[in-house]
Amino acid sequence: MEMDFFRETHSAQTLPISSSHSSVYTFTRRLHTSPVYFDLIDVRAPSFPESVTESCVRLLKKIGDKVSADEIIAEIETHKIALNITVPQAGTITAFLVADGDKITSNARIALLNTSDDVKPVSENKEDASTKIIDTEKVKHIPEESTDDKINPEQTKETSYTCSVSPKPSYTLAPAAGSERDTSARPKLTIINKQEVSDIHTYKSSDTRTERREKMSRMRLKIAERLKQAQNTCAMLTTFNEIDMSNIIDFRKKYADQFLKRHNIKLGFMSAFIKASACALLDSPIVNAAIDGNEIVYHDYVDISVAVASPKGLVVPVLRNVENMNYADIERAINEFGEKAKNNSLTIEDMNGGTFTIR
Repeated sequence: MEMDFFRETHSAQTLPISSSHSSVYTFTRRLHTSPVYFDLIDVRAPSFPESVTESCVRLLKKIGDKVSADEIIAEIETHKIALNITVPQAGTITAFLVADGDKITSNARIALLNTSDDVKPVSENKEDASTKIIDTEKVKHIPEESTDDKINPEQTKETSYTCSVSPKPSYTLAPAAGSERDTSARPKLTIINKQEVSDIHTYKSSDTRTERREKMSRMRLKIAERLKQAQNTCAMLTTFNEIDMSNIIDFRKKYADQFLKRHNIKLGFMSAFIKASACALLDSPIVNAAIDGNEIVYHDYVDISVAVASPKGLVVPVLRNVENMNYADIERAINEFGEKAKNNSLTIEDMNGGTFTIR
């Protein structure tokens, strides 16, 4: 980053007016700029697709924090997915250009990162809170240790102590294992687990009625908005079509172990549904098409969006070129998307597109 510092200079020039008058001085002001360079780089938000206009940012670091390369400093949440904002290089965060909870657009500037080595952390110049300064004027003089109070080892005498023993207890010991004594009169023991004891001690009756409010995420806000929009504008209809799955069930039972041994992945029913949908979409191109303005766009490929559960809600990543995939490829791709959803590492590219959706 380049910053200009201004420096003023003055020059005097004599302009004679006439022979009968004294000289008149005029001053000319000049401004000089000298560039100073800092190793500052912008940390920006990713490019959003057309369906995503804005998102909400949550800051995970503070100004002055040192970060390493590819470390997460913020999180962007859209109505489709939550994205992590990472830094490209190691450095120190010098400024945040947005506040926590602000709405940002595509490619918005998030923070400034100083990558130079001479940056000192903010906490380095702060005084340690645990350090205490003692006023020496209030400290009294400590007298020297008296030699009279010292103990002479030769003058010490060995002293013996006698411990008193308490009388024998009056209780009777229980019989050993295998004894023939009658145990019918003994009470039966009831086993109580640790959780039951914890619940008894932690339960507190209360007559108060309390409420708590929690801010909704961008994804849940958009889901509620779309559901209400669909309720107001669409005719709600649910249909059920029954199919005979005997063949695919028998196929899975027969080849499940071989499939797992060969591909190191389990064979499920979703791969059969996706592959069957891809074949049907190629046979009926109009179902695989889309409307763009006044035109119908036909696709010679099949990209199927598959619903995957994540900690923040249901996400729909896209399996691309399904017509060229086999069962193993489909199962492997679904598992990869599932792991990404759990780790919150799905990207906008993983969610964008799709010619058909299975939920």
